[in-house]
Amino acid sequence: MAKKAKKQQAGGTPATVALTAAGVEFTVHAYEHDPSHPSYGEEAAEAMGVSPERVFKTLVADVDGALVVAVVPVAGQLDLKSLATAVGGKRAAMADPTLAERTTGYVRGGISPLGQRKKIRTVLDESASGHATICVSAGRRGLEVELAPGDLAALTGATVARIARVSGA
Repeated sequence: MAKKAKKQQAGGTPATVALTAAGVEFTVHAYEHDPSHPSYGEEAAEAMGVSPERVFKTLVADVDGALVVAVVPVAGQLDLKSLATAVGGKRAAMADPTLAERTTGYVRGGISPLGQRKKIRTVLDESASGHATICVSAGRRGLEVELAPGDLAALTGATVARIARVSGA
């Protein structure tokens, strides 16, 4: 038994280890990351052949001095005012990237909402509920995990709210 857990730790990311430990059904999708691609999320959608509406990016914001994780579709943008409202705050701004990396334990472009170093309040865009499964970072560039949005919300303790603006809207 200890050998199996050790193998998962060695071969997985904190996100996949957390999913396995929780007994949640998920699928890992790996692809070759291109460092010159302008958008990590769009690259993931293209590489997996998945609609950008089903691939969600993990962003870290500062709401009234506290870090908050926002999970929004790569096809849209985070609405900072809506994020602040969703957590009862007044003002939100994108967090300093170095602070986001240090706090989550992940690097930019590979920040997962799962298995973070510190528990951070999480908000999942309500559009996730319209899909049977969504994809989020599995904890490193070129690695995504597909799971049910309800499982993601339950494991992260996420608030579900409209926090994304669809491009062109």
